[in-house]
Amino acid sequence: MSEQTSDPTPAARKISPLVKNLLEFGPVVLFFVAYLRLKDQVFEIGGTSYEGFIIVTAGFVPLMILSTLILWRLTGKLSRMQVMTLVLIVVFGGLSVWFNDERFFKMKPTMIYLLFGGMLGVGLLRGQSYLRVVMEEMMPLQDEGWMILTRRLCAFFFGLAVANEVIWRMMSTETWVYFKTFGLTAAMFLFFMTQARLFQTYGLEEQGEAE
Repeated sequence: MSEQTSDPTPAARKISPLVKNLLEFGPVVLFFVAYLRLKDQVFEIGGTSYEGFIIVTAGFVPLMILSTLILWRLTGKLSRMQVMTLVLIVVFGGLSVWFNDERFFKMKPTMIYLLFGGMLGVGLLRGQSYLRVVMEEMMPLQDEGWMILTRRLCAFFFGLAVANEVIWRMMSTETWVYFKTFGLTAAMFLFFMTQARLFQTYGLEEQGEAE
């Protein structure tokens, strides 16, 4: 789910995959490293005590804003999902810092996946694949393939939302940080790996070769 879309607007400028990955995943890795270093510390700021998690969150929000702006500057465009993700990070991260309550930030992945799953679900109810809009150039599929993939990804997003709620509510903050940093990324990677047969069956290139 990258910056490419099927809009007739000017195509995004190409950048190095390494730079792109650093901008997209660098802030998450830095959040993880900073949390491990500061998780047991308490900071007194303006007469209020802040745990390390809140301090790390306060640094993560502007870092995400900066990295997203740099990505937009380099490529010339952002996907809707990137923009919505950034908005939710700012909102829920800001609420956590403002109210000194880590629960808001922990709920952020839940809201992101509910939003994405809900958007795909609305499209399915209308007989459309909104997923196709943001991924068609990356992996062209037949119409039926897009509908199948969209249904699966919609259910997957809702599943991730439930998983995030269970983990942050029932387990430790450290467990949730590991889950957010590695678990969610691994789950997404594994999901698309398991769709290999769908891509082979409904991929337009494969179909063209067979003819």
